[in-house]
Amino acid sequence: MKLESLNIKLIIGLAYLTILSVGLYFLFSAIDIKDLTNYEFIRSNKDIILKYKNENFLFLTVIFFIFCIIWVLLLGFAMPLLIFSGFVFGKWWGIAITLTSTTIGATLLYLLVGFFFREAIKNKLAPKFSKLKDLFIKNDIFYFTSFRFIGGGGAPYAIQNVLPVLFNMPVKNYVFATFFGSMPSMFVTVALGSGIESVIDQNTELTFSSVIISPEIYLPISGLFIILIFAFIIKKIYFKN
Repeated sequence: MKLESLNIKLIIGLAYLTILSVGLYFLFSAIDIKDLTNYEFIRSNKDIILKYKNENFLFLTVIFFIFCIIWVLLLGFAMPLLIFSGFVFGKWWGIAITLTSTTIGATLLYLLVGFFFREAIKNKLAPKFSKLKDLFIKNDIFYFTSFRFIGGGGAPYAIQNVLPVLFNMPVKNYVFATFFGSMPSMFVTVALGSGIESVIDQNTELTFSSVIISPEIYLPISGLFIILIFAFIIKKIYFKN
């Protein structure tokens, strides 16, 4: 029975890796991810994107929500999603979509990796993050929320999503910490995407002067610097070892 269970895990695990590889191949073949954060690309396609959004709001919302979940499951990074959602949906609806969908995607990835690749993750990541183990044992919600808030201390987004596998973090704690820990930095990035849309309506180019005089841009950037300062302080106090 144990051997049969192991075989099922192996088959599903290989299927996931196959889907991941094929999905990434076709994604990067069809889309240049840099375009999603490229100002000229966004500006030239602004009217088309926003017209489609206005005519198909519910459909685009559902499709983008599902895409975000799949994107996170495929180990994608969050920045393009946040910029795009702010640009298309605005900061409030944009953060609601991306924060919820990325939390769902991250949780599904956490469950998937924990079930199929726990030992591989422990062998790969345990030596690098061994000093966090005692902290997580004391209060996993607080420390993982803080860890998310400081951007994972520079760890890639995909690594942040699977790291708690090392500490056997309960799923409900993972969801709470991921949602609220990611919220500040994600909101600032979504607001920046929303600000870019506003600036495009007023300027043909995104210049230094347009940034300085536009609160839609400099306020999110200022917020990001404030978050970085708080993140630095939290890292020094709680993750100094």
